Amino acid sequence: MWIMAGVVAAVVSLRAADVKENWMTHCARCHGADGRGDAETGKRLRAKDYTDPKVQARLKDEAMIRITREGKKERGRTVMKGYLGPDLLTEQEIKDLVAYIRRFKK
Repeated sequence: MWIMAGVVAAVVSLRAADVKENWMTHCARCHGADGRGDAETGKRLRAKDYTDPKVQARLKDEAMIRITREGKKERGRTVMKGYLGPDLLTEQEIKDLVAYIRRFKK
């Protein structure tokens, strides 16, 4: 029983490290390390401040998953590329990033 608990804890810990690494690799350039959207590129693209409870309340998990998976266009211009792919993120990693974003709320 204790061994199983240790294995589960190790997997959860590894997953937490992976999601932070994925955030820093794929998201922080625009959304900032802390989710405020105040990175230089994020300012230019008007990235949302994920620490704002009002922003968080408006965002639906399904929409965030879809945008992360498929990307986002505004007025025919790509403002965020999609991240689902063999050299990018898996479906589970995208879902983990959405959960990670939820932790930014103040």
